[in-house]
Formats: sequence, structure tokens, C-alpha cells
Amino acid sequence: MGVFELSILLVVVMLAALALGLWIAFSLSLVALVALASKPAIPAAQVLATSFWSSSISWDLTALPMFIWMGEILFRSKLSENMFIGISPFVRRLPGRLAHVNVLGCAVFAAVSGSSAATTATIGKISLPELQKRGYDDRLAIGSLAGSGTLGLLIPPSIILIVYGAAVEESIARLFVAGVIPGIVLAVLFMGYVMVWALMNPDKMPPPEERMPWPAKLRAARSLIPVVLLIAGVIGSIYGGLASPTEAAVVGVALSLILARAQGALSWLTFREGLMAATVTSCMIAFILAGAAVLTTAMGFTGLPRQLATWIGDLGLSPMMLLAALTLLFIALGCFLDGISMVVLTTAVIMPLVVAAGFDLVWFGIYLVIVVEMAQITPPVGFNLFVIQGLTGRNLFSIAHAALPFFFLLMAMVVILAVFPDVALWLPRTMFAAG
Repeated sequence: MGVFELSILLVVVMLAALALGLWIAFSLSLVALVALASKPAIPAAQVLATSFWSSSISWDLTALPMFIWMGEILFRSKLSENMFIGISPFVRRLPGRLAHVNVLGCAVFAAVSGSSAATTATIGKISLPELQKRGYDDRLAIGSLAGSGTLGLLIPPSIILIVYGAAVEESIARLFVAGVIPGIVLAVLFMGYVMVWALMNPDKMPPPEERMPWPAKLRAARSLIPVVLLIAGVIGSIYGGLASPTEAAVVGVALSLILARAQGALSWLTFREGLMAATVTSCMIAFILAGAAVLTTAMGFTGLPRQLATWIGDLGLSPMMLLAALTLLFIALGCFLDGISMVVLTTAVIMPLVVAAGFDLVWFGIYLVIVVEMAQITPPVGFNLFVIQGLTGRNLFSIAHAALPFFFLLMAMVVILAVFPDVALWLPRTMFAAG
């Protein structure tokens, strides 16, 4: 069977499996078995078992359930409420005023959760009712929340960066460091849009609130102290070389438990609910990664990625043209798959192309996260859209329409990253060279 015929067959098998409602891990394994069947001399059962086992014992993946559990604990604490109280006094005089709380709140919570859905839900629960009560435009409030919630994937600790790092055997610490500056730039772009919108639509903004004296602002800022301590404990331990990402995740769980207990939000019920939710999510991701590992191994035996890379190379695409093609591919996939599934489904096929094009794997990881962020706000399968729909009861496509400007801002960030790769690479190069 030729490369083209095998590729078509595997795509058909994958689409059929997903259409039948088969779990993604099983769908990936089924495609791998079909690929291995094209090479009768290869013991498919042995490859399946070996790949499943080897992917399940990766030490890097130990951080995954810890960060997920930390996010679940914080989701049930008063952290988001404290962030709103602490941030809101400092943005009252900016164009857009309290609408910036969505952006800043999501950026701060992203630094302790690692999850886009958890960031969107946690900040949205407190910000949307407050903004609505104060008379802010619904589209601006919903759109800024949907867009800013995607920062949970980029600003470290990021669950999807852990998944990517494990898949391509890249340093998770480097990936975490590389996500800092792009995350800040993206937050600034979001805030810039909010300010421009507010200046262009003054009639849709509520009347200015009374100026708050600095002593009152400082008292409100004390609500941010637990958040700052948690970020310092988790991120500082990684950047300071005191802990690996896995060890820092355990530090984060311990600190989040202490924080939740101090706020009176930790009971045996919430502890059990958080632990069970983290277990379910972690098992789902680990199972998907195991299926992806089987597919990656099968692809290696068939030689399909290598031949596909050769075929793409023969097309004479420049690195930028390849990047543009991959961006369109991920936008299309984002309409039907969640972010982690996108990463594990495509890694086996696209990484030979990425390596052949000379892209830095750390840089490509940040690029991949940003295009996955775009998928979080594209219907019909946009996880942030689902979360906001659950919070507001609004139509999914009206939420997507409100988030559309932020989709284009994420696209602009892809362009910035492509033109200025040092936005992602300068900090890890500087820090690890110094180390």
C-alpha cells in the first residue's frame, strides 16, 4: 500500500472511530493497529503493550495530576473573589475600567492553575455577575473572559506544555520559562483591545466610579497576598532552581490546601470532590497520551511521517509557508477537538516536518499552545465557550461572536511569534545559560 493510500485509510479510520463515539485513546490505538497491519512482519500486540506501558511511566507526567489537583482545590476556594477585590481598585481609571479585571484575573489565576477551563470558570463566576451589576456591556465582558481564559494554557504552570514536553521529550522547565513573556504580551494585547473598545464606545460604558484613595487601594491589595505567595512558591521554586516542575507541583498542592483551609473553603467534602475531579481528568489525559504513544510508535514502523516529511520537503515550502499551513490545520482541527487531543493526535505526524524545517522545539511548543488557545474559542468544540455557556446560559455562537476579536488577537500573537521568535526564546536562553 502506498503512502497516499495508507494516509487516506488512517484518516478514514480515525474519523469513523470518533464519529462512532469511541474514546480518543481507543481511536488512536485502533488507527495504530491498522497502520501496523500494513506491515505484517511487525508484532502489533507487542508494540501496543510496550508503547502503552512506556508512555505511562514517564516521570515528567507526574506533574500533570498534581497541577490538575491544585487547580481543582483553588477552583473551590475564595481565590477568584480575593483577586477581584485586590485588582479592581487599580484599573478603575483605565479606559475599560473593571473589564480589565477579566484579563488580569485570568492572567494571575493562570499562573497557579495551568488550565484554561478552570481559569475561565473560576474568574467568570465572580467577574461576570459583578460586571453585569455595574452595567458593563455583555459582549465585552463575555468576549474578554473567553479570550483571557485561554491564558491558562500559556502562562506556566501549563498542563498542555507538560503534555507537549512529554510527547517530544523537551525540557518542561524550559517550556514553562518560554511561556512567560508571550503570556504577558498576550495579556497586554487583550488589555489594549479593551481600552480601544472603551474609547470607541463611550456610550456603552457605565459612568465612572468614585476615585478610591490610595490607603483603601492598599487595603484591597492585601487580598492578593495569598495569590502572590502561591505563585512565588510554585513558579519561584522552578525558576530559582530549587525544584523541578514535578516537585513544584507538589509544593503547589500543599500550598493550595493550606490556602483553602485558611479561607475556610476546605472541608472533607470539597477535598474529596477536588481529588476525584483531578483523578478523572488526569486519567483521561494519561489514557489519551498512552494511545498517542502507540500511534507514534506505529507511525515510526510504517515510515509514514518520514515519507510525509519528504513529500512536504519536495513541495519546496519555506518555513513560514509551512507554519502558515500548520496554523490553518490547527484552526480546522480546533473546530472539532480539544487542545490536548490536538497535540497528541498531530505530534507523531508533524514533528518530523517541524524538525526538518529547523524550528526550535521550545519555540514550536509555545506556538502550538497559542494556536490551541485559538481552538478554545472556536465553535462547535470550544471549551471556553462551553464554560461560559454554562455560566450565562447564552447561545454558544453568540459567545463565539463576542470572543471573535480575541481570536484575531491570538492570530496576531502567532505572527509576532513567527517574526520575533526571541519573544519565546530569549528568557529560557538567558536563564538556562546563566544556570
